Amino acid sequence: MAKASTGTLYRGDEGMWSWVLHRITGVGIFFFLLVHVLDTSLVRVSPEAYNAVIATYKTPVMAIGEIGLVGAIVFHAFNGLRVIAVDFWKGGPANHKKLLWVVVGLWVITMIGFLSRHLAHAFGWWS
Repeated sequence: MAKASTGTLYRGDEGMWSWVLHRITGVGIFFFLLVHVLDTSLVRVSPEAYNAVIATYKTPVMAIGEIGLVGAIVFHAFNGLRVIAVDFWKGGPANHKKLLWVVVGLWVITMIGFLSRHLAHAFGWWS
């Protein structure tokens, strides 16, 4: 007899949420790169337009957005290494939750280092 569907694709465990977050950060990074290529290409069309766009990036709102971007990139990179370990290391599947906590720890350490420097620079706390 078939098991009844719970109505959701997600089991709710750590591995599934890391899978979802990996996809979301990947799509976010893709769209950032698309915008980055487009705004950089403006320099060939109109240097004045390029300078105007770059000036809009030097705002506190964009500084906060950069935190999200760096957080997404760092998580995506560390989690990608975890996925490689799970796929190619014999003990990977048995240790995937431990590896996820390593990813989270490395992400937190990296973000603390980034935030201390980025916030000081973005908000003029040091020259």
